[in-house]
Amino acid sequence: MRSGTVERIRRYPVKSLLGEELGEAGVSERGLDGDRALGLLDAASGRVASAKNPRLWAEMLRFTAVLHPGGVVITGPDGREVGEGELSALLGREVSLVSERPPGTTVERAVPEEVLARGIDREVAVTENEIGRAAPAGGFFDFAPLHLLTTSTLDAVATEAARYRPNLVIRTEGDGYVENAWVGRELRIGPDLRLRVLAPTPRCAVPTLVHGELPRSTAALKVLAAQNRVVPLEGMPALPCAGVYAQVVEPGRVRMGDAVSLG
Repeated sequence: MRSGTVERIRRYPVKSLLGEELGEAGVSERGLDGDRALGLLDAASGRVASAKNPRLWAEMLRFTAVLHPGGVVITGPDGREVGEGELSALLGREVSLVSERPPGTTVERAVPEEVLARGIDREVAVTENEIGRAAPAGGFFDFAPLHLLTTSTLDAVATEAARYRPNLVIRTEGDGYVENAWVGRELRIGPDLRLRVLAPTPRCAVPTLVHGELPRSTAALKVLAAQNRVVPLEGMPALPCAGVYAQVVEPGRVRMGDAVSLG
């Protein structure tokens, strides 16, 4: 049964930095080729730097990472290329660009309701989470190697896709949060690619932050909290969610305009 069409393909070579738009991409068990392949390791804490803790790392979302044949290129808000040392200075903390996460590496996630209530510059409660629990070894995925988001959800929230950092934006005709119904099912995309949808994607404070030229928007989380609180995984409470996480069943290639069908 046809469920939609691939409208956008996005890759984020460095975790928590802005990424790049693609016309097509190879997809392996590790997700889009080159996606979340690198991370910034905080020298002081040994954790992976993540905008999920905006008091420390909100500025990461002003930098863009793009893959070139010679490697990743990071540019600042002015479009100028920056190296590791300058990036550390601009972020205010010493970081190193790493291609493999140390075993058990964690990120800090600020409690989003506290960020909304108190602001991104205030100290708030944080949880410490191991990353990549449903992804193959390596890479810097929050949970699983692919994140999907539908235009139905974006229409319901009335905000920009970039705030939720999806890999694939899928144009759908239904109203509301239609991808919630995909959990536990398989998707076929184009002629070869098959995915298994694992769970709704719980949202943190990141969608509310400045993303490049996009201003801060608390509505990107508040609307979800009011309209789409669901239980992502057994044992978790109902949380504001947008989009779904997926694993790769059969690798392939994804292209703009590919048909998306529920298996």
